[in-house]
Amino acid sequence: MGRRLLLVVGLVVGLVLSSAHPQGQRGPTLSDDLRAALANGAKVRVIVQADDSVLQSVRSRHGRFLGRQLTGALSLDVTKDELASLRGDSGIAHISGDLPVIADMAITNKVTGADKVWVGTKSLLGLVGTPGVNGTGIGVAIIDSGINEHAAISNRVVARVNLVSTEPGVSGDPFGHGTHLAGIIGGSTTSALGVTTAYAGGSAPGVHFVDVRVLNSTGAGYTSDVIAGIDWTVANGRKYGVRVINLSLGHPISEPSATDPLCRAVARAVTAGFTVVVSAGNYGRTASGAPVLGGVTSPGNSPFAITVGAVDAHGTADRGDDTIAPYSSRGPTRYDFAVKPDVVAPGTALVSLESQNSYLARRYPQWHVAGSNKNAYYKLSGTSMSAAVVSGGVALLLQARPSLTPAQIKIAIQTGARYMPQAGLIASGAGEVDFVAAQRIANQGLVGSLLTTVTNLLGLSGGASYRDKGTLIDRIYDRSGIRLLNLLDLSALLGNADNAEWGVLNLLGLSNPIGYSAPNYIVWGDYSRWTGSYYIVWGTSMQSPEGEYIVWGTSDTGEYIVWGTGGVPDDGR
Repeated sequence: MGRRLLLVVGLVVGLVLSSAHPQGQRGPTLSDDLRAALANGAKVRVIVQADDSVLQSVRSRHGRFLGRQLTGALSLDVTKDELASLRGDSGIAHISGDLPVIADMAITNKVTGADKVWVGTKSLLGLVGTPGVNGTGIGVAIIDSGINEHAAISNRVVARVNLVSTEPGVSGDPFGHGTHLAGIIGGSTTSALGVTTAYAGGSAPGVHFVDVRVLNSTGAGYTSDVIAGIDWTVANGRKYGVRVINLSLGHPISEPSATDPLCRAVARAVTAGFTVVVSAGNYGRTASGAPVLGGVTSPGNSPFAITVGAVDAHGTADRGDDTIAPYSSRGPTRYDFAVKPDVVAPGTALVSLESQNSYLARRYPQWHVAGSNKNAYYKLSGTSMSAAVVSGGVALLLQARPSLTPAQIKIAIQTGARYMPQAGLIASGAGEVDFVAAQRIANQGLVGSLLTTVTNLLGLSGGASYRDKGTLIDRIYDRSGIRLLNLLDLSALLGNADNAEWGVLNLLGLSNPIGYSAPNYIVWGDYSRWTGSYYIVWGTSMQSPEGEYIVWGTSDTGEYIVWGTGGVPDDGR
């Protein structure tokens, strides 16, 4: 029996909704969170999706409830009766909740290979050498809580905009999350000399930043504000040289990615040529410590984003002891059952920039590392941090090869990553990022005449890449979705990356061991050992070696810290 049939028969996970009305339907479809709102009668903020002409009519009829005008949508603040009225409008395609979102290096740069990319490589084993790059000329839009002044980023914030609907007059970073991300992406190590050796700069210390503030002074915000930030960047980013968008935030998934307004905004940005890097979320454990599957947050479920989970490097530059951080959200995604994250990166106890007098600095002074005023350093953990690591790595690739498209970058980042078989695809994606290998893949894969052997090209990388809207797991089980590539195949895949087939696990090397592993183990890693089921689906019972039953879905956030729902380890590492 197929996985989709099992889901429909045995589980209540919601219907796959589309923006078009089914035959005979008289009103818009709703996300699941709004069905609950209708039941309890609460006043809610909603996002209405429709054609521009319909939105103009909605605006005129419901103008007094208007919150924000968006691309292809409106945000409204409505009562139960007003929501019922909107449901009767046959011109509206879909209504979603305007859900609240939350903000989700010395060793890090050695683990990811960023420090080697700065230096460059000489010609070796028939491969052409590469000049050193540090992200110079590449703009990164940090859509977050703002960026405060700090010695490590000096004058590299070239534009600022505040789109927080509840704090229109606030500037800087009163929360402290966005500034920390900026340091991970592209802070300079020079400012830390004589202050602390725990900070050795960001992944790409030559980048410049665009500060798009969408989270308030306590690290929270509305989905519509985040969408406004993405759309503002799409409209204005090119004049500031923006090529990368970092989204280290999210909310629990309440509908398929095809109708999720935040995912649709990400898709618009990628279509416009921006590489969008997002955090997977920090829902890897419940408050009681039980493992969670299917906890990836939106927009981490976007098939167009590079979704990043977190690795704990355990304080060493040796990848051999790296493990998936317990808090890091694992796939598959709710509703779509798609494989996420795409890759993982260091995210535990990363030292970066402290935002002076911020909410985080005041409330959690124990995570202060060194320094003061505009040259202070702070330690945080979470997939927010790991996403920032990858945003910097993307900037390195783009400086080295500016013509790369978002799809080509995703393939290069994934193929160059080091596969983590114990974690499987649903915990680590294609593996832990290696920016040296990713740059080698991008350079050599796009110039077929320079290719030598798979062994020389891969090194320690797993050679895996994919893009998925929900068919990959099924196709791995029936093996129609496993494709072994030779070097010319890799060149063809990169050259046609924007049209690459969905639901295929591409494996570089005709003898790639991943392709010959059991399907359960490829997808679920060691989790597959915790059940007697050959075909694991949403709702399959799995019991860990410690005797805890695996939880499916997003964990309770009541005990978690605000910037990333479980971001800082209790031991303060």
